[in-house]
Amino acid sequence: MSERWKPNVTVAAVIERSIAGEREFLLVEEHTPEGLRLNNPAGHLERGETPEQAVVREALEETARVFTPRHLIGVYLSRVQRPRGDVTYLRFAYAGEVGDADPGRRLDTGIVRTAWFSLAEVRASRARHRSDLVLRCIADHCAGRALPLDSVYASPTIFERR
Repeated sequence: MSERWKPNVTVAAVIERSIAGEREFLLVEEHTPEGLRLNNPAGHLERGETPEQAVVREALEETARVFTPRHLIGVYLSRVQRPRGDVTYLRFAYAGEVGDADPGRRLDTGIVRTAWFSLAEVRASRARHRSDLVLRCIADHCAGRALPLDSVYASPTIFERR
């Protein structure tokens, strides 16, 4: 019997603000095996947490800001070529808001900085994106894609210790 294939389950936060009527999006610049890349605040789902809990945790770790999810933008499946082989990701992308950055909180290992980008700047920086999902999730958000947060059901069994 062959080994069972499993995708990496990840979450991402699409964080928008409006300055003088212009939409801006918070991205992180991070060290990757491919060099410095731009990404939505994102990371892996951990055992015992829901995707919504994971996106709140990851946004805090990567931006030093408390993220409040408002809706699920969508669920995305992608395959990426990495130096150590193909990796498949199943991403849950959430839109929401953040408060001010906590100046006493360190950013997660590998995160160089956070920065606000206009939609035009996000599009112009595609070559520096960690994956094509950076722009896709933002574009879907701008197009009005929104599912209620309770669209993702988490059975109480995920919280049980085994």
